[in-house]
Amino acid sequence: MTAFTVALVLVVAASALLRWRRPAWYWLAFGVTLAALRVLVRYRSVMDACGLTVPPTRWRLALARATNQPIPEPRPPRIRRLRPTRTGLVLRLKLRPGQDVFDIAAASDRLRHSFSMFGVTSREVRSGVVEVRMTGYDVLKRVQMPAETEALPMRVPVALREDGSVHYRDYRSIPHALTLGATESGKSVYQRNLVAGLAPLDVALVGIDCKQGVELFPLARRFSALADSPDTAAELLDALVARMADVYRLIRTQQRITVDVPDAEIAADIWDLPDELRPTPVVVLVDEVAELALYATKEEEKRRDRIITALVRLAQLGRAAGIYLEICGQRFGSELGKGITMLRAQLTGRTAHRLNDETSANMAFGDIAPDAVLAAIQIPAELRGLAIAGDASGGWHRIRAPHTSLRQAVNLCNRYADRTPDLPELAPFRPTTGTATELVPSAKASRATA
Repeated sequence: MTAFTVALVLVVAASALLRWRRPAWYWLAFGVTLAALRVLVRYRSVMDACGLTVPPTRWRLALARATNQPIPEPRPPRIRRLRPTRTGLVLRLKLRPGQDVFDIAAASDRLRHSFSMFGVTSREVRSGVVEVRMTGYDVLKRVQMPAETEALPMRVPVALREDGSVHYRDYRSIPHALTLGATESGKSVYQRNLVAGLAPLDVALVGIDCKQGVELFPLARRFSALADSPDTAAELLDALVARMADVYRLIRTQQRITVDVPDAEIAADIWDLPDELRPTPVVVLVDEVAELALYATKEEEKRRDRIITALVRLAQLGRAAGIYLEICGQRFGSELGKGITMLRAQLTGRTAHRLNDETSANMAFGDIAPDAVLAAIQIPAELRGLAIAGDASGGWHRIRAPHTSLRQAVNLCNRYADRTPDLPELAPFRPTTGTATELVPSAKASRATA
């Protein structure tokens, strides 16, 4: 009996230590079993207390009266599957007639308390079927991405969601995105994770970093073109617009619109072209959009209008040509001038780290998810990297990217430097990769020598 007591104390102490220092290990070792039992035992009473049950049908009541049986109890949604994950539990429910998915969403906070879980979210899988994801611990406190993620063309994992699932940046479904964040909010780390995810893919990276290149130029070996000033950025964007026109001409000549070709084979964008003819997709990363929109003189105002016009054209027409925009900035508001609101309307994906003002949060989410505005401005300063991600569907999630140092991102870009494509239109802007003082666009250097 003494040995059993000692073993029990050691197990309890080990579980408490794991829960404090390694919550993921604790969950896999102890938490998932205890949580599954707790959900199954409490399920009916919790659903009844949360108002998620329906009264028995008339035929069941009539059958009970006819057979002199007790009146049937209200019925909760039927459990179709209970699946444990590395961060929590996934409960798939079949709704009863008269129930709605919004009933489950409205009761999420009560379900979290009743089942003693850290977080509960829900989504509709199909009509009448709801998936409830429950997390057993704070997955965003120490982000650990899963070892294996789903690999698809032009889709990269960049962060972890609060429900334990992976947050992907999918350029095929969301071609253009806006990322905002104040100083020291984690926006640069998010951008590094994005570049690190794109580095192994067959894609051309184009960067515009008007902070003299301090953010993107260390990653120059993986970039096909870089600009470190508004003047160079204007020329680079004009070259991208010209490339877009050339790609559209290629698609037009290869559309194969004849009576002998099935409709599914008619080309309307670069992904419908044969592999040997498909142009390389281009991802354009703008590190600080406000530097491109500010001006002090008439000449700078003309340059600013030229830049914004090119960005709007790429945002409106670039998807089919395989040109995707990643617009980043600390501030994004209507005071940046005409064309900014038009540009924002084309940026389907929205990500906001900690913001210093409500106006930027409204610019990010006011037109797609108003309830995410308050969540964006309430991110605490000590949780760097925590962000709100949403899209035009109106849904939003809390996400956090794993910490990636600049050295790690540089090493990854150097490893995949051989995948950097040479695009003739962007050749004047190809960065030289010698010493640190030589990491400037060749176009700028040629103008200086001229």
